[in-house]
Amino acid sequence: MVARMELWPGAWTLLLLLFLLLLFLLPTLWFCSPSAKYFFKMAFYNGWILFLAVLAIPVCAVRGRNVENMKILRLMLLHIKYLYGIRVEVRGAHHFPPSQPYVVVSNHQSSLDLLGMMEVLPGRCVPIAKRELLWAGSAGLACWLAGVIFIDRKRTGDAISVMSEVAQTLLTQDVRVWVFPEGTRNHNGSMLPFKRGAFHLAVQAQVPIVPIVMSSYQDFYCKKERRFTSGRCQVRVLPPVPTEGLTPDDVPALADRVRHSMLTVFREISTDGRGGGDYLKKPEGVGEARL
Repeated sequence: MVARMELWPGAWTLLLLLFLLLLFLLPTLWFCSPSAKYFFKMAFYNGWILFLAVLAIPVCAVRGRNVENMKILRLMLLHIKYLYGIRVEVRGAHHFPPSQPYVVVSNHQSSLDLLGMMEVLPGRCVPIAKRELLWAGSAGLACWLAGVIFIDRKRTGDAISVMSEVAQTLLTQDVRVWVFPEGTRNHNGSMLPFKRGAFHLAVQAQVPIVPIVMSSYQDFYCKKERRFTSGRCQVRVLPPVPTEGLTPDDVPALADRVRHSMLTVFREISTDGRGGGDYLKKPEGVGEARL
């Protein structure tokens, strides 16, 4: 018993030394290693969102699952851009239809898209997200309470069924949805071929498509290079694209047309001093992915 007690001072000394070592190493890594700074920033970004979700859950739970809870999440997330020194400029917000359902389509570069989305998110608008997000701890529960629509992209039949239900929700509950038609994050400085689910949804509901383009993050963020600094991002809202009178046969041409207009704007706003460079000269992908 005595021998065991004599070990405790040594254990506490070891813990204290480890703590002091961390206090020394963390600032050193922060200032000397851009890669370490990248990982610290991303870890804090994800951890902070999970923490904010914990705070949001009891507030959102008062209403239950409701698209109006998205306003609470937006309010709680708007400040994050200031923590990272990212200036978000929004242009074209007047293009949002004032009082009708519509489908927003946006390019998808990284988890930082959340910052641009929260900056411009219209009222009664919820994202369509992959089902895996539902199990992302407190963030998944907060998203569910905010009315986020989850689809299983691995099961095409289920995804189509969900889209059909969403089409009815758009019209009966005056809801707008936000879709990333590339289907996954794209770090290559261009746009992947668009999946057609969002366009089928808009045509089925006969509602407009509102394209939104976020400029390249390459001047301040690059996952491949492990680089994350401060910078500027422009979010451009394009004029709505009507779908009245269109049929499912028109969807491929509609998706191509919207992607072409978005890619043109992406290149424009990513080379005007807010990023860009030779990486934008890569050839476009060919072919179209399907839902």
